Amino acid sequence: MPRRWTAKDERQYEHIKESQLDDGTKYDEAQEIAARTVNKRRREEGRTPSTRTQGTGNPNTALAERTRDELYNRAKELKIEGRGSMRKADLVRAIQSKRG
Repeated sequence: MPRRWTAKDERQYEHIKESQLDDGTKYDEAQEIAARTVNKRRREEGRTPSTRTQGTGNPNTALAERTRDELYNRAKELKIEGRGSMRKADLVRAIQSKRG
């Protein structure tokens, strides 16, 4: 759990995690779901430094359905040159060509 969470955030995290485990979700997945849920609420309440995503999106989601910021972050991980000036469609093509 991140250090900047309040006691209420931690209680919510534990409650969601336990609920997921009761529903048969694997432990690691339950932790991720709980953390994402708490962080989403914190973002919506304006309690995080940036509202823009810092992640690469759900790996089970098609590239075209992700945001440009998520695609940019993925391109950064893949060390794709010129990613800063690329549009969303360009990022999708670059990531697909780099992966396959």
